[in-house]
Amino acid sequence: MTTETPALSGPDLSLGVSLASLPEGTMLQGHSGGDAVLLVRRGGRLFAVGAFCTHYGAPLADGALVDETIRCPWHHACFDLRTGSVLRAPARDPLRRWRVEEVGDIAFVREELHEPEAPVLAGEAGVPASVVIVGGGAAGNTAAETLRREGYTGPITMLSADDALPCDRPNLSKGYLAGAVPEDWIPLRSIEFYREHKIDLHLNALVTSLDLAARQVILADGSRYPYDALLLATGARPVQLDIPGASLAHVHYLRTVSDSRNLVAAATSAKSAVVIGASFIGLEVASSLRARGIDVHAIGREAVLMEAVLGPQIGRFLQTLHESHGVTFHLETTATEIDDEGVTLTNGEKIAADLVVIGVGARAETALAEEAGLAIDHGVLVNEYLETSRPHVFAAGDIARWPDPLTGETIRVEHFVVAERQGETAARNILGRHERFAAIPFFWTEQYDLGIAYVGHGAGWDAIEVDGDLQERICSIIFRRGGRKVAAAFVHRDLEGLCTELDFERSIVRREGRPDPGGSALLPMGD
Repeated sequence: MTTETPALSGPDLSLGVSLASLPEGTMLQGHSGGDAVLLVRRGGRLFAVGAFCTHYGAPLADGALVDETIRCPWHHACFDLRTGSVLRAPARDPLRRWRVEEVGDIAFVREELHEPEAPVLAGEAGVPASVVIVGGGAAGNTAAETLRREGYTGPITMLSADDALPCDRPNLSKGYLAGAVPEDWIPLRSIEFYREHKIDLHLNALVTSLDLAARQVILADGSRYPYDALLLATGARPVQLDIPGASLAHVHYLRTVSDSRNLVAAATSAKSAVVIGASFIGLEVASSLRARGIDVHAIGREAVLMEAVLGPQIGRFLQTLHESHGVTFHLETTATEIDDEGVTLTNGEKIAADLVVIGVGARAETALAEEAGLAIDHGVLVNEYLETSRPHVFAAGDIARWPDPLTGETIRVEHFVVAERQGETAARNILGRHERFAAIPFFWTEQYDLGIAYVGHGAGWDAIEVDGDLQERICSIIFRRGGRKVAAAFVHRDLEGLCTELDFERSIVRREGRPDPGGSALLPMGD
């Protein structure tokens, strides 16, 4: 993802800063040699790193310090202050680093430091001879990158059914569809990146079966790929609406880069659109199409938008927001037929449209796993290390159903950041690290100029608390079940959202009776 270079601000750190002005936990944004630099005092040490997150460019000075790591306030990426390396998605590139020199009571930021040499794992016990990844989405791509970042030197083969490089999928329904960002922002990496890192990426590679006994992956063309360790990251596909006219040329679904490219092309000439499904993706599509000046009608079965997930307060607010931008809603109904002129509803009303977008949910692609005999229960069952019911086979992303230490339940979550973080953990466990997946689920949505961040897993909530003013777009919404906080949503309270994620992590540690791994420069938000 390419972002604009932020303007320099703060002091020139190459000229020196008084140590007395840098107490423990300080994050001072400044610059040196024309680069934005964040000077941090943590654990009695001074660190100088890039001032902005390498994901979407969030100012890290607004984030949180946890031990010798720093977390991004927007989408909660995590970096190692000592090495600059990425510890947690959604960031992929490390932070730049500079040497800090203390002269008397003054700290100076000096020359930029080179990236530390990556570890090399070759021939170590427990390290697989080869890895095959089925799926080219968030989980699969992040797993491949993490294997190389951790020093794995063996063959990595990634088999993607898509015809495009692994992409920044959240942007497909947001900035790219709205016309705010160009298509060259969408690929997570260039084709040269995969070649340079010796990741053997195959596009249009349709896997039809798995031979777990022989440890081989079989493609539609009959080719076979042997593996020593296998990661299934096949993702999900949009639910197809089974009504007359759903396959007409002006009807679109949105999942892949090709889907989005086709939808963008159609939107350039469309005058009126119907969005069937008032899900997150449906509402984001409605927002993006309105940004292009297209007349939009949105159809949803629910009486209140997103009530089951976000509650009635946010649901009613979202409806008002969209209506203020010209969207017309048709709720508590559904489409019964699509033709060349529009969409017919259950009550017989017909809405004129030359563009139709269907977003009525997604279904996990578990067929391969099921046919291979892996344990299935509304997803591919994995243990806390993302291992499936068969040895040497892991699953991550939209298909994985894992034991969530926050809720104590087995859950499956279809969100981009969750998939990337599972890809990281799966990769490390493929290398024998035995690392439990305990990341807190996180996602965000952007509609017009509104952003909402969501932390936790609030399915089945029975009480909601609103702190702040939703109409003023500064608030927190706490979701409880049985009196216990299980999730929270945030509008323009990025720091509080990050604190809540940290607090959820600590609640897991306390519940399990383990020692707290480290403190934060920020106060937890409480239970």
